[in-house]
Amino acid sequence: MKKILAGCALGLSLLVAGCAHPVPLYPPPPPPPVFDAYAQHGYFDGFNAAQRDIQRSRRPRIDRHERFRNPPVPPPYWQDYRQGFRTGYETALHPPR
Repeated sequence: MKKILAGCALGLSLLVAGCAHPVPLYPPPPPPPVFDAYAQHGYFDGFNAAQRDIQRSRRPRIDRHERFRNPPVPPPYWQDYRQGFRTGYETALHPPR
């Protein structure tokens, strides 16, 4: 009986605490060839942001990231950067098989 209770307690503690399996990281695949330099910059920033979210067990939310909200590029290129960021972020969340 004590073994059963100990097993249940251990199982419950793992359930509550969550498992700390390491998340494999992989290098980003190349961005789409149609991306200009600003979109490519956003692509790599978005990819890295998603990998950090995964490592920290955060829910994916692209608008949480400062670089997405305030791109580090001149204003005429904000859309290009954000499109690249969004593509890179999604690529990291849904890796190619």
